[in-house]
Amino acid sequence: METIPHADLFTLPVDQVWPWLFDQVWSVCAEPFGTGTVASVLGERDRQIAALDHLLAGSAWELWDGFEAQAPRTSQALAEFWIGTAGGKAILILDALSLREVPWLLEQAQARGFQIHAARATASELPADTTPFAKANGFAQRSALADHGGKSALFPGALTETSGLPFADCKALVPPHPGLIFWHHWPDDRIHTLAGDSGGFRALAKEVEQHLSADDFWAFVAVLATGRRLVITADHGYANVGLFPDVIDADQTQALKEVFKSGRSAPADDLTAAALAHWVPPLTCRLTTQHGDWQLVLGRKKWKSQGGYPTLAHGGLSLLEVAVPWVEISQP
Repeated sequence: METIPHADLFTLPVDQVWPWLFDQVWSVCAEPFGTGTVASVLGERDRQIAALDHLLAGSAWELWDGFEAQAPRTSQALAEFWIGTAGGKAILILDALSLREVPWLLEQAQARGFQIHAARATASELPADTTPFAKANGFAQRSALADHGGKSALFPGALTETSGLPFADCKALVPPHPGLIFWHHWPDDRIHTLAGDSGGFRALAKEVEQHLSADDFWAFVAVLATGRRLVITADHGYANVGLFPDVIDADQTQALKEVFKSGRSAPADDLTAAALAHWVPPLTCRLTTQHGDWQLVLGRKKWKSQGGYPTLAHGGLSLLEVAVPWVEISQP
């Protein structure tokens, strides 16, 4: 596996940095798995991307100020896809699907005869969570999409649905309509279930492989893609926090616990800013986004907290939390 040319981060024009970073992370994650166990390959890829996360947290944290304006945001790409695609079209949002899962999508789509029109990484909202993504797409929250209830000016004519049912059962929820948006709760529901398990990442990787290689999932995809150009994407990714080092300094740990508890984002105010402003490089970034003013945990760090810090999480500032797949397919 080639080393990412980290020096480029400091030589590119500012407006090219985030597209370059997303291209680099995609190039690492989209490679076929090859030999070795899936968990070991994923772990190696995670560690390679960690080098970029450490740069962004340790000497280039100010780049996060430009993320919202300069990263290739999924919400903008979806609106452009919807308006720019003639005829039938559909969007499948798999909640919290990360770039780690891309090889299964690409391999299975090709093996099952789908035509792949585009495959790349796009960006979550900040914080990297479900409701900010829903709002960026013109919906109050994910649940608003249930029973064709979602209405957004960005997606004229769309029928919407959201469900956590098994994929085999979701086929019956797809109406014969030319414009569909379907937001499925998987794998986020499993991420939250497994987050307290020390072996949660390995268990999740095994489940993802089973689901994304299964006939049930691809039969559901086929129904969505019948007569429609289909985008498969996600609202945000997730962090394998089990690989993150603990914050050792007692004062830093206490400040992080007070503001974030066991999370990775929190609404910002002057008190939280003061509590976190003593260290260089910083522990967090305070960012004013279109979704409000937020304190976001910067990079790969965790800390001891009551009940244990989760092994799987999202909402902070690491690349695999904010980068998601964009795979655009159709049936021949």
